Amino acid sequence: MTLDINYVRAQFPAFSEPSLQGQAFFENAGGSYTCKPVIDRLIRFYTQRKVQPYGPYEASRLGGAEMDEARARLAALMGVGNDEVSFGPSTTQNTYVLSQAFRQFLKPGDAIIVTNQDHEANTGPWRRLADAGIEVREWQIDPDTGHLDVEKLKWLLDGKVKLVCFPHCSNVVAEINPVAEIATIVRAAGAFTCVDGVSYAPHGIPNVDKLGPDIYLFSSYKTYGPHQGIMVIRRDLGMTLPNQGHYFNEGSLSKRFTPAGPDHAQIAACAGMIDYIDALAEHHRGPTASATERGAQAHDLMRAHEVKLLQPLLDYLKSKNSVRLIGPTDAGKRAPTVAVALREPGAAVAARLAKHGVMAGGGDFYGVRVIRALGEDPDHGVLRLSFVHYTTKAEINQLLNALDAEL
Repeated sequence: MTLDINYVRAQFPAFSEPSLQGQAFFENAGGSYTCKPVIDRLIRFYTQRKVQPYGPYEASRLGGAEMDEARARLAALMGVGNDEVSFGPSTTQNTYVLSQAFRQFLKPGDAIIVTNQDHEANTGPWRRLADAGIEVREWQIDPDTGHLDVEKLKWLLDGKVKLVCFPHCSNVVAEINPVAEIATIVRAAGAFTCVDGVSYAPHGIPNVDKLGPDIYLFSSYKTYGPHQGIMVIRRDLGMTLPNQGHYFNEGSLSKRFTPAGPDHAQIAACAGMIDYIDALAEHHRGPTASATERGAQAHDLMRAHEVKLLQPLLDYLKSKNSVRLIGPTDAGKRAPTVAVALREPGAAVAARLAKHGVMAGGGDFYGVRVIRALGEDPDHGVLRLSFVHYTTKAEINQLLNALDAEL
């Protein structure tokens, strides 16, 4: 079934905003537009329910109920328990808190595996565990392609390894890593997995239970919602790691890894993301009983549309001798986040594209390690062109024309 792009764009107020008319948005990997259900919920919460939640009076009761709704519906979509979903101010912060829990949990001589493909948020905090006597092993990319070879991971695994951290897909390379396969291999070796899903979830929030990681992280401001970090941590692991929250919350899994007070309004507004996903699935497929089925339907609609639009862009870029296209050239194997290395700094080219009404970015995108591993200069940076399912064929053509004029 073809995605109804007119229906999709009608759910995003940005597309009817006069100041954005004619502007093609290609920096979605840095943060997406927000869907109307989220905006509506934020406005309602701030105008009607902006009080301390879970109290005996109506405004407080409704505020708490809406926060609980967000957690429950996100959990149902991802196939996990309600208490296995935690909210935090960002994925970077959530990962840092997790790293402190593992710092207390692991013993000197234990080992962890990190990659040089990750955003710094899912590699830097883990590497600092070396200060506590933890051995840090690096699963390295192929310097020519950016690919993470699962066979090389197997060579790194042994009885000392307790945790493997890797991305669902990199925000620079964008190749979709086989999470389910990796999780199975790591579990058989007796270790846990922590997956950074920030760059994948905008293209369809996955069924985390089906994928099988012990920890899965993503950012709601990139999945059409408010600025929150969302973390799934499976119950057995979450209740085993040392509590990082208030001591009296030790028995509550959803509070053990959120030492700071939650942003009530933004948590409540996350339910609007599920409103949108449910509406998208129902518009195209009709009513469906299961939340995970609706999530899968929305995911498949998004991915099919994105892959169709992405392939012409990849074909164009790989035909240019002046461009190094990073990551797979097959649209089906990657997310529509396209980084290219150029003779000029990426930021300089992005600035010129803006004159053509193309909003793109240039820099290192917190991927200093992966850019350096690819043999490129992080200070020079890459040009990044990223889109999602609300992007149109006309906007892709606008981008191609702009690239033709500026490369």
